[in-house]
Amino acid sequence: MPTKRSHWLLTVLTFAAALSLTGCGPSEPKTSGGPIEVRRLSEAQYRNIVADIFGSDIVVAGRFDPFNRAGGLLAVSAGSATVTPTAFEQYDSLARSIAAQVVDEKNREFLIPCKPTAADQPDEACAGQFFAKTGPLLYRRPLTQVELKRSIAVSAAAAKSLGGFYPGLAYALAGMLETPSFLFITDRLKPGADRPALDPYSKASRISFFLWNSAPDEALLKAAEQGDLDSKSGLQRQVDRMLASPRLKDGVRAFFIDMLALDDFDTLSKDPVIYPAFGLAAANDAKESMLRTITDQLIDHHGDYRDLFTTHKTFLSGPLGVVYRAPVAAPDGWAPYEFPAGEPRAGILSQLGFAALHSHPGRSSATLRGRAVRELILCEKVPDPPGDVNFSLVQDTANPDYKTARQRLTAHRSSPSCAGCHALMDPIGLSMENFDGAGQYRQQENGVAIDTTGEIDGVKFQDAAGLGQAIHDNTATVPGIVNRAYHNPTAAPSPRTKKTGSPISNVLLPRMAIASPSCCAALRPATLFMPFRLVKAVRLRP
Repeated sequence: MPTKRSHWLLTVLTFAAALSLTGCGPSEPKTSGGPIEVRRLSEAQYRNIVADIFGSDIVVAGRFDPFNRAGGLLAVSAGSATVTPTAFEQYDSLARSIAAQVVDEKNREFLIPCKPTAADQPDEACAGQFFAKTGPLLYRRPLTQVELKRSIAVSAAAAKSLGGFYPGLAYALAGMLETPSFLFITDRLKPGADRPALDPYSKASRISFFLWNSAPDEALLKAAEQGDLDSKSGLQRQVDRMLASPRLKDGVRAFFIDMLALDDFDTLSKDPVIYPAFGLAAANDAKESMLRTITDQLIDHHGDYRDLFTTHKTFLSGPLGVVYRAPVAAPDGWAPYEFPAGEPRAGILSQLGFAALHSHPGRSSATLRGRAVRELILCEKVPDPPGDVNFSLVQDTANPDYKTARQRLTAHRSSPSCAGCHALMDPIGLSMENFDGAGQYRQQENGVAIDTTGEIDGVKFQDAAGLGQAIHDNTATVPGIVNRAYHNPTAAPSPRTKKTGSPISNVLLPRMAIASPSCCAALRPATLFMPFRLVKAVRLRP
């Protein structure tokens, strides 16, 4: 039975799959609904789908065009991502490689549900069985008769041309892997509905990509076919099943990789002369440590999201132990670790996964860290600096008159054009100055004791641990993750209420995060999971 804390957490995280709360107080506000979206698969989603359908032994070797952040998330930009000619060539190469592996002798026995009458000839019946089984998993919906017949015909023609059933089947399968129906997640409307609403298969995709970061499995597609996702009880059965799956961690990891911009580790670099302990292994492990901390707190221990900013618990590897200067129980693997009470390291903001990521290659940055807290955690946009700003004073760490970052930033803020934005960021980031550009602990900079006092929204604190507690208690922390949780799977802003025009998350939030979790204690947490059914509730132009 979920605890109150896990119930609270699920309420927040599942807002993305929910625009109504069943049995929790007043009726939900009317909303204009969100837009219908077409979203390109991310690299992780592409890889997950291939592994889920064909097995983890299938190698996906290739590069993917990256997304550019929009609204603070890569997931939002997926709604406007296109396929460039270069990317299409890459998709073609990937598709051919994957298809060849599927029909390979070592895999065909369990991936292809039949054997052809003659291996050197077309077999439309066997090809039909394969595509009827595999096609819906790839397209996240039933194949139309036209699509099924086309795949069978392409397979037969290619078998004749290439001299065998399996090469022909691979050719047709590669074609399916290059279609928009596979490469893009497409919202579709339910025909005959009183108001615009997603069809069952679109609901299934939204739920599955959010919870698992992958396509719906056969059970979820079957539930969509039978109309179970349109009923509360049927939906609860599926969500309970998905929440109990180990694959839930894939969805949570993907969500926080995006929300916390952990993908930036892919291009992170540090000056090896200044930070010799922070190499590639430490960078990769810093990201993984952050994700292990998050999933352990939220999934394994049913914890409160806000406690991520105050916890002393994490996971260390050998390379991280060197950077942290901490003993590691398993130098060749991963082991739980708890920073001693009273240390300034408390919460994920003090971990390398945050402190090193939001720093320069050769020095720390209170401004970058403060901005990251504002934008990534609290969901508040900080204006970009003017193009003519002179950063030389801040960058001169050898300046004899300004030996610490606090002194340099104080002098820099003397310019009126810089003072306003820096006042939003620097008092936050300066509390983390005990951590250098690689996230290693220090007490002095250039021989001067570091002052780590800080402030956020009128709350003052002494160090990074105090910052973590302030973020835990900040009234913008929960709205931040709620809004990200809606934006992530829908690739769209939160819909607005008809009455006030405010984002619906602002209206529902008090019922979700401020009201006592015991409000719905008698209901299973899955009751809160209602599908993304409010879509474009406006008159559609022909």
